[in-house]
Amino acid sequence: MTMAGQTINDRLLAARHSLAGQGLAKSVCKATTEECIGPKKKHLDYLVHCTNEPNVSIPHLANLLIERSQNANWVVVYKSLITTHHLMAYGNERFMQYLASSNSTFNLSSFLDKGTVQDGGMGVPGGRMGYDMSPFIRRYAKYLNEKSLSYRAMAFDFCKVKRGKEEGSLRNMNADKLLKTLPVLQAQLDGLLEFDCQSNDLTNGVINMSFMLLFRDLIRLFACYNDGIINLLEKYFDMNKKQARDALDLYKKFLVRMDRVGEFLKVAENVGIDKGDIPDLTKAPSSLLDALEQHLATLEGRKVSAANTPTQSSSSAFGTAAASSKFDTTNGIDEQLKAQVLAEEEAAMNQYKSKVSSPTSSGAAGASAALTNPFLSSPPAAQAGQPIVDLFGAASAQPAAAAASAPQASATKASDDLLQLGNPFADMFEASGGNSGGNAAATAGATGHAGDGAAATEYDGTASPFDWGATDDDGSAAN
Repeated sequence: MTMAGQTINDRLLAARHSLAGQGLAKSVCKATTEECIGPKKKHLDYLVHCTNEPNVSIPHLANLLIERSQNANWVVVYKSLITTHHLMAYGNERFMQYLASSNSTFNLSSFLDKGTVQDGGMGVPGGRMGYDMSPFIRRYAKYLNEKSLSYRAMAFDFCKVKRGKEEGSLRNMNADKLLKTLPVLQAQLDGLLEFDCQSNDLTNGVINMSFMLLFRDLIRLFACYNDGIINLLEKYFDMNKKQARDALDLYKKFLVRMDRVGEFLKVAENVGIDKGDIPDLTKAPSSLLDALEQHLATLEGRKVSAANTPTQSSSSAFGTAAASSKFDTTNGIDEQLKAQVLAEEEAAMNQYKSKVSSPTSSGAAGASAALTNPFLSSPPAAQAGQPIVDLFGAASAQPAAAAASAPQASATKASDDLLQLGNPFADMFEASGGNSGGNAAATAGATGHAGDGAAATEYDGTASPFDWGATDDDGSAAN
């Protein structure tokens, strides 16, 4: 039997708290009823307000939510996790600090509801059996624990730190701190990605709301992660051997997580989230990873075969040909590709010859003499006091042999490939709607970025499962 969508148990528990004068406990009870819908916005807003009141006990509030998570009903347990997550995101930071500093974690690793279909007595279409929802509850609780552990380790919330080239926390970290911070961020991101739901799992308001909160966290976490990786690559070629080895390992893990994030975003797109709210992930070219490995090999004194030299694809005069799929790093260069490279080299040489033969070119006679007689024991007088001529006229257009002899410098060029990609999340956090310079030249300081990561979205928990409301930059809900 139910009353206004709530069960008799919900009504009795709320009345008991009212009689006892326990207003906070009543509000927690209202937010975590047995109805198979997400916590109502009015209850969440009130609890967020409570976290900002100095006379409200944050430990008491947190313990009430943890107590509700020990309920046998999967709906009550799930809604207590959602309410906690909402307060972490939009409540006063005191709430997050308490969860991180105490041993109050969600011990739900073995949670299993074997009950029948839980639909709050309303016959909600798409009601799921508690048995089916239990894995998502266990994974969700694990992520919230990881979120608390991250705060305990770093003393800040990755989802709330400033992002961007100018003021971004991870973008401006020194190398040592960055190498210690990124693994903590990776662990939290892994916890989120392990939620691992598909479109056909999002069939009721409870799991829908948790998915929206996770989607919000994912966008912010990965934007922060991307900032850290850009910073890492900018510092990579100045690192010592141990740091470079750790940095390369972190970058490889980043590539793996980038694929998993893409899968999560596909689910978000399939369930109706606007494409404009989903960032477009652009992968860095494989030449970047090759360049990083080449540089580490150089630091470790290992020899790398010419076939594995990554510089041709990024900084040589023959980048177009070398970027071909026929460039096989295992079996060497395809004969047809080799011929193409040689043809381009010959064309570049002929172009230079015609240039130095021109009557308008200074020192043409001396240069021509040098070309027509390559066996001169000394350069002509006109060339004696000048540096050796750069055959291709630009530092970025050195022939492959010369580039191979300077792997560190050329690898730095290769790193620019990623830096020119920009941050795909920049537009997600622009408050004013302006567009940042996402594809600035590498020599101008890598990518442009949104200045402060201001605007984002949040599911309000009342109308459609995917109805959004604005949020402020600091994560507080804009009512």
